[in-house]
Amino acid sequence: MNKWFSYANEYVKQSDWKDFALVKLCLCSAGVMIGISLTKKAKKLAAFGAMAVFIATYLPLIIKFLRIVTAGQTRNKSFTR
Repeated sequence: MNKWFSYANEYVKQSDWKDFALVKLCLCSAGVMIGISLTKKAKKLAAFGAMAVFIATYLPLIIKFLRIVTAGQTRNKSFTR
């Protein structure tokens, strides 16, 4: 299993934001295909689970992004003075 984590880390090192956008689109489309194949009753449960996962993953990602933006603005201000 550690070998696969090493491969994943190397993939991340060699990737940029465009590669991750493609991964996200791929996963989103897979989720849509799974979602349209569910029964009506199962769709409600899947929607609730998807919403929970979205919130649990989006918040840490956006917080990290905002920290990077804030740090970048702070660095840029110190160079302009």
